[in-house]
Amino acid sequence: MDNSSHKARSHCQVGDRSTSDVVVRLRTKDGRDEWLYCHSHILTAQSKYFADRLSEKWPTCQILDSRNCVEVFCLESTFDYHVNVLRLLYVITDIPTDDLWNDVRTALGILGVAFQLECKNVISACVNYLEAVPWEEDEEEEILKVIPHMGPEAEPILARLQPVNSSLVRQIFLSALRLATSSPFSNLNDLKPSAQEQLEYMLTEDDDAPLLMADAEIKLEINECVKSLLQTFNNLLDTILDPLHLDGKARNVQVLVFCLTDLAWTCRILKRLESMKEFVSNWVGASDKIVQVVEQTSVASEIIDTRIGIIEVVAKVLEAIKHGSVILQTSKRLHMVKVWLPFVRTTKSLIDSLANNGVDDLKLKIDSDIWELLESAFVSIILALPSGEQAEIITEWLQNQHVIRYPDLTEAFEVWCYRSKVAKRRLSVVGDNHGTTAASFQPSA
Repeated sequence: MDNSSHKARSHCQVGDRSTSDVVVRLRTKDGRDEWLYCHSHILTAQSKYFADRLSEKWPTCQILDSRNCVEVFCLESTFDYHVNVLRLLYVITDIPTDDLWNDVRTALGILGVAFQLECKNVISACVNYLEAVPWEEDEEEEILKVIPHMGPEAEPILARLQPVNSSLVRQIFLSALRLATSSPFSNLNDLKPSAQEQLEYMLTEDDDAPLLMADAEIKLEINECVKSLLQTFNNLLDTILDPLHLDGKARNVQVLVFCLTDLAWTCRILKRLESMKEFVSNWVGASDKIVQVVEQTSVASEIIDTRIGIIEVVAKVLEAIKHGSVILQTSKRLHMVKVWLPFVRTTKSLIDSLANNGVDDLKLKIDSDIWELLESAFVSIILALPSGEQAEIITEWLQNQHVIRYPDLTEAFEVWCYRSKVAKRRLSVVGDNHGTTAASFQPSA
């Protein structure tokens, strides 16, 4: 644009009736009607729609005053955007586009009108703004409703929403996985919770398919990372229990708490992949050491933090055993009950006691669902043991009822009583059907 044209443009303003040669009449079906005095040379230069309407080729150009008045029908919701677009036609080349928009919704509304009126410069300014600024979730939903219908000019806005190449998804997943299972005490601790949360989300099937399907390669990498994390955990246990490392014991216990948080998250991932077997086996083998570490811890805050971390992992391990996701020998299942039933009972009592003494924040550290899950898991695992072992556990529980009532093994007690009462009758029926006697089913001394 030469200087004379620029000078002429600078003296023109929407609403300047003295210099206007065309009226844009905005109308809605609700009766709103506004006349805007404009200038044809600006409208035709900035809008193909107005260039066509004001040309001699337009069918109504011969009608009286048709070239001096252009009627534009619009919705009430877009009325103000139409006015804004007309004003922008006068300044779009003179003002930096960064200064034209107040927010995403305004730019989106103006873009819609500019698209209808074929205002190339306004469209370009809107697209550049929307492509560059962050969006709120509701704004993003609105963008997805509007932009796909606007053709290639608006496509840059959608670039951030396009599906990512599957190889890139794998790369970011594996990188996040290594971060999520890295050393439990490092400068990356602030990032790990986010990495763990997003990894879990990527594997989750909700309203949408998982972002990543865990194939053999992914599962292998996950298992390797879990092995490394378990090795770190086992080494920590040995170090804490080693009398030669007493000086660093407090710090190692703190690291153990971080490690337990990572292990609890690991259980959720492994459960989703149905790969809990190795984890459970490791936990069973380390159970005695874990309890021993807690018993040797003297600082009250460390005791609570450690117990809470252990409870969250134990709940997931016992849940896997309860549902048969991991099959263990009878001796190992019995060992898990004998080790963790007293531990869980003591921890629940300790936390309840502190809560009753006004330490309110501790009530929220272990969700009530975890206590219910543990109770249910103990009942199921106990009922899957031989009746003699069941009797010993139930006897011990009954003897401690005056001390603490958690976990409630009433269901196990009732089922054991019923099974014991009908055992001889049931076995005699089995013996008759197979030509044997009930005595042959009795365990040897």
